[in-house]
Amino acid sequence: MPQEAIVLFAHGARDPDWALPARRVATEVQRLRPDASVVVAFLEFMEPNFADAVEAAAASGARLVRIVPLFLAQGGHLKRDVPALVEAAQAKHPDCRIELAQAVGEDAGVVHAMAVYSAGA
Repeated sequence: MPQEAIVLFAHGARDPDWALPARRVATEVQRLRPDASVVVAFLEFMEPNFADAVEAAAASGARLVRIVPLFLAQGGHLKRDVPALVEAAQAKHPDCRIELAQAVGEDAGVVHAMAVYSAGA
């Protein structure tokens, strides 16, 4: 039973194909972190939602749940909605530490990769 769970948290969409890149990221994260449980969760339209993903992680015995927003920037959802979700989950699961990472799009390496791709290099 993994002691750490990584929840890749995305917005969600009505089109199921929209989730394919997030699922590819999850596959790569699982390859890099075989000791952790890795799942994609969604804010809306798709399953599992945030609460269900955290619930499953806690039920599986994870003591650390790392929420990684697959967002480009800290917009309204990450400034208001997601912290409230984290707070509610932490209150429900006091034996788990629930950490919220910065939006992946704010990481210097991600910004560089997007710039290289955009420049056609």
